[in-house]
Amino acid sequence: MSTLKYQSQAVAKPYFVFALILFVGQILFGLLMGLQYVVGDIVGGLIPFNVARMVHTNLLIVWLLFGFMGAAYYLVPEEAETELHSPKLAIALFWIFAGAGVATILGYLLVPYSTLAHYTMNELWPTMGREFLEQPTITKIGIVVVALGFLYNLGMTILKGRKTAINMVLLTGLIGLAVFFLFAFYNPSNLALDKYFWWFVVHLWVEGVWELIMGAILAYVLIKITGVDREVIEKWLYVVIAMALITGILGTGHHFYWLMTPEYWQWVGSIFSALEPLPFFAMVLYAFNMVNRRRREHPNKAATLWALGTAVMAFLGAGVWGFLHTLSFVNYYTHGSQITAAHGHMAFYGAYAMIVMTIISYAMPKIRGIGEAMPNRAQVVEMWGFWLMTVSMVFITLFLTGAGILQVWLQRLPESGEALSFMATQDKLAIFYWLREIAGVFFLIGLIAYLASFFVTEKEAEA
Repeated sequence: MSTLKYQSQAVAKPYFVFALILFVGQILFGLLMGLQYVVGDIVGGLIPFNVARMVHTNLLIVWLLFGFMGAAYYLVPEEAETELHSPKLAIALFWIFAGAGVATILGYLLVPYSTLAHYTMNELWPTMGREFLEQPTITKIGIVVVALGFLYNLGMTILKGRKTAINMVLLTGLIGLAVFFLFAFYNPSNLALDKYFWWFVVHLWVEGVWELIMGAILAYVLIKITGVDREVIEKWLYVVIAMALITGILGTGHHFYWLMTPEYWQWVGSIFSALEPLPFFAMVLYAFNMVNRRRREHPNKAATLWALGTAVMAFLGAGVWGFLHTLSFVNYYTHGSQITAAHGHMAFYGAYAMIVMTIISYAMPKIRGIGEAMPNRAQVVEMWGFWLMTVSMVFITLFLTGAGILQVWLQRLPESGEALSFMATQDKLAIFYWLREIAGVFFLIGLIAYLASFFVTEKEAEA
């Protein structure tokens, strides 16, 4: 029996379930790539490294988008105090998006990329071949159609209901997500110009509008689990997102250092990128402050742990590790090294994977009719999953950071003629890649524990 305040919130369930299925796929392809780094081809040429990487990164983006959509469908009706405008549209869009996503991933795996481009008539409107935006043009059009239907559904729900700061910040972030994705359709022939506008999608998503989505979801969960006055949490939310947008938008400049852009980007990018950790640090203070001031002891301990973990890991991954290589005179040596990979892994996990798992942890017991929280034993298993995944990600980040520092030392710092070649340097980094792979296995074990927690029933908990 559902324990939802509004029955239309249940449409979030397929989004959450499918997001977690794709998450498993992302991690499996990550482990495959980790082995390919040190062993070479281990699947008889069936999945080349470039294809595995494409699937790994695309699954990351798509499962997070499913998570965001599920979160919105769950929290918007409750915030607006009205049923979702059209649950049927939400379910239809789920199947359209899921079908397009699965077909695209199968296309990557089953035919050569150039053949996929030919089959999907990429020559009519060339948009393929760029990192994170490898999807065929027809898939990109499908994503836009799904986004428009999604925003219409949410917008109509908010229009007829209560307007809260959380709903408005969330909707602003989701509109920004859709708008900045439109730059994926612009593919100029000049490579520097192409990369310049490519960052309008990639950077302004992850260091711009996605932070609004994360902030809104975190604020919603904190209100529910702490009982702190909405006005207090909303004031913190406004401060955090204002800081995030100011530093994030101008911080785009740290991607413009080496694109033949005007020299002032060296200063603008460095200064505002150096300020980018501040909103994440404010988020840590905000989350812990709200939990310490809580007026109720919420039974969902796991959701509280995920909420606090999100703030801390987002600060470390996006804030601290972002700062490590964001100043132009440092980035000159570290650009595109394993230090970048270290930052990317912890930032995506800390800021976005964890916030999706936060809302899933809070919402799924209610959607499934269990109550406000899973049984205690299930929460213990889930928290084991939290710690295994989080500690593993810390080690993955540290090992990649070590690899990146050694890479810069051997390949980029020495004078010309003394520096090692790229491949010779990679051979020296093998120990770090093996350690990263081991940490990745423990991460997978943590993810399995997290998923297993959903299957611990009340009877098992009492046994």
